[in-house]
Amino acid sequence: MVTLIIMEVFISKMRKLKGIRKIILIEEAWKAIAREGMAEYIKYLFKTVRKFFGEANVVTQEVEDIISSPVVKQAIINNSDCKILLDQSKYQNKFDQIQELLGLTEKEKMQILSINKANDPAKKYKEVFISLGGQLSKVYRTEVSLEEYLAYTTEEAEKMKVQQYAERFGGDYRKGIAALARDIRDNKS
Repeated sequence: MVTLIIMEVFISKMRKLKGIRKIILIEEAWKAIAREGMAEYIKYLFKTVRKFFGEANVVTQEVEDIISSPVVKQAIINNSDCKILLDQSKYQNKFDQIQELLGLTEKEKMQILSINKANDPAKKYKEVFISLGGQLSKVYRTEVSLEEYLAYTTEEAEKMKVQQYAERFGGDYRKGIAALARDIRDNKS
């Protein structure tokens, strides 16, 4: 029910707000794509949102989530000028299929398959591939501060530690993260 309300509100705002950039980001898209009604909605969004000065984005951990859905596969791929991919090394042996479906050049394929292969061991970072309309593609290094890392970590043990520290400060996550980062740097945690 909540999903339906959000969809209707976004469509309403998409049509009414002229000249204002609108963005909808669907996190964990595989859950939405798995439901036919949501898949049809996502297909509709990707085919119409640009006409209303908007953007539709889907985030998923595996390319397969998108390409395995017959309802949204072509709508998303054909209407996505910007492609952002993280490490795809687990698909190295079957990347030709992904390359074909995403319309990637040989150069882009090589860039993607190079991600995190020659990282500087003295620095802590990950790499990301970004392609803009097939005209410009590069691999970028993403490096965040310890505080940023702690704020967005998805590792259960780290999330629990952040929560424990936040509780020391009355539930203030900003202060908890700052204290935890200090302790990590001082080898106290």
